[in-house]
Amino acid sequence: MGKTKKKFGMVLSAAVLLLAACGTDDSAATKSTSAKSDDKEVFKIGVTQIVEHPSLNAAYEGFQKAIEDAGLEVEYQYENAQNDNSLNSTIANNLVNSGADLIFANSTPSAQAVAALTEDIPIVFTSVTNAVDAELVDSMESPGGNVTGTVDTQPDAIPNTIAFLKNELGAKNVGMVFNAGEQNSRSSVDAVKEEMAKVGLNVVEASVSTSAEVKQATESLIGKVDSLYIITDNTVVSALESVVDVANEHKLPMMVGEFDSVKRGGLGAYGFEFYDIGYEAGEMAVKILKGESKPADLAVQYPQNLKFVLNKDTVDALGIEVKDEWESEFAE
Repeated sequence: MGKTKKKFGMVLSAAVLLLAACGTDDSAATKSTSAKSDDKEVFKIGVTQIVEHPSLNAAYEGFQKAIEDAGLEVEYQYENAQNDNSLNSTIANNLVNSGADLIFANSTPSAQAVAALTEDIPIVFTSVTNAVDAELVDSMESPGGNVTGTVDTQPDAIPNTIAFLKNELGAKNVGMVFNAGEQNSRSSVDAVKEEMAKVGLNVVEASVSTSAEVKQATESLIGKVDSLYIITDNTVVSALESVVDVANEHKLPMMVGEFDSVKRGGLGAYGFEFYDIGYEAGEMAVKILKGESKPADLAVQYPQNLKFVLNKDTVDALGIEVKDEWESEFAE
């Protein structure tokens, strides 16, 4: 009789466990660091992006494509701060506590916010201008901790842009509109000023804190500058049409920091496709998720394939003659 009860108890326990397993809802799987789908591991990637604009969107698309091409199954948790620093911090906290296997940070503020909260979850960034100055990594070659990624500054881009402004456009006083509160932007402007000083060009700054201030800040430069140089500042690029309107009205040639801004009305840019740096960041994420590498061992990457791209409508409006030696192409 005792043995019969013992056997019945074992059967009952097994049945309860089986029912419990069958009754597990999707939310439980979401909370785990990884799940199983048809015996294939599903990774959870948290995504934080500082603001909505074409360059950052393209970088995210490239990142996703690299993951897809690698054959990984991934569940994304995408969050956009809409250029709100408070929301950016909240998003970082949510993602760090979400059980993510990896966090993809699309911009300097996004990367800084998550990096400040975890030393354990791997973080891969892109659209960051100076990863060392932003204190995200120890060095480009040896990142150190749990953070690595791709930067949006190609070493030759700024010197080439400045040479074009001076030698081809005859610039002397160059206006720069940017958000001084973005470490990413302050670093870029300082680099531009240093290079311009070497060739005798003067920078006239106009600082903003929100996209609503961009047009007025640009207008404040009229009469003080003969050209504009708009870097990859998230606040300004998100309201680039305001700058384009002022530049067109006053016939000011405007060099920009990336191709999407050329398509939106900028005269030209020495740059690269943000899709590509997003893709390269995705390839790094694949190595980390597969356990092939750690962030500390993956060197931060510069963009590849620097090109000079012009906006044909803007070229025509300014009456600029395109020279063969520029080796340029028109934005599509």
